[in-house]
Amino acid sequence: MAGHRAPARALSLAALLTLGSWTVAATAGAHVHVNADHAVRGDYALVTFQVPNESEKGVPTTKVTITLPNVASASTDVMAGWTAALDRDPASGAYRSVTFTAIPNAGIGATQFELFPLSIKLPDADSVSFPVTQTYADGTKVNWDQPPLPGGGEPEYPAPVLPLTAGPHEPEEHHATPPATAAPSVSAAPTADAQPPANGGPDNTARALAGGALLVAAIGVGVALARRRT
Repeated sequence: MAGHRAPARALSLAALLTLGSWTVAATAGAHVHVNADHAVRGDYALVTFQVPNESEKGVPTTKVTITLPNVASASTDVMAGWTAALDRDPASGAYRSVTFTAIPNAGIGATQFELFPLSIKLPDADSVSFPVTQTYADGTKVNWDQPPLPGGGEPEYPAPVLPLTAGPHEPEEHHATPPATAAPSVSAAPTADAQPPANGGPDNTARALAGGALLVAAIGVGVALARRRT
C-alpha cells in the first residue's frame, strides 16, 4: 500500500509478543479481545484479535469475520491453517472487513483460541470498535457486536473496542533516491599556468638526456688525448 511504513515489522513476531499481555484478559472472560502495538489515532498499527472457542459441543471455529471501520490501508499475515480475504469498497477504496477461513481439518479447537494479526491504518478517533462474526463448523454464528451497557456494564457478546491515544506518531519510512552519477571532467588542453608534474615531466627528462650526452662527449675527448700521449 502507498505510504505504508514499512512495515518495518513482522506480523507473526508481534502477535507472539502480545500473547503474554492477554493471559489475564483470557482468564477474565472468554470474549473476543483486541490489542495493538501502536494504538495512536490516525497512525499505522499492528492490531491483533484473540478469538476463543466457546462451543459447548466442542465444535471448532472455522471462520472469523472482522468488521473494519473503512480504513484506508490493511494487510494480513500468512497464517498456517487459514486463508484471509479483505473486502474493499470499490467506490472509495476503503477496507470494510477481513475474513479468515480455516482450511480443511483446521480451525480453533475446543478450549483453544487463535490470534489474528492485521496491519491497518487506524481512524482519527478516541476509540475504534471491531465487530466480529464467529462461525463454527456446525453453522452456528456468534456476533460479537454489542456496545457497552448503560453505566459501563459489559453485554453478553461485546464488540472488541480499542482505545486510541493522541500520539506520538511514528515517522514514515522514506526511500531516498540515489543521486545521479556525475560524469568525470576532462580537460581539453593544459592551461598556460599549469604546474609541471611532481615527477619532473617531459622538460626534466630532456635536460637529463642532454647532460648525459655532454658527459659521454667529455669521456670520448679524454680517451683521444690519452692515446696521443702514448
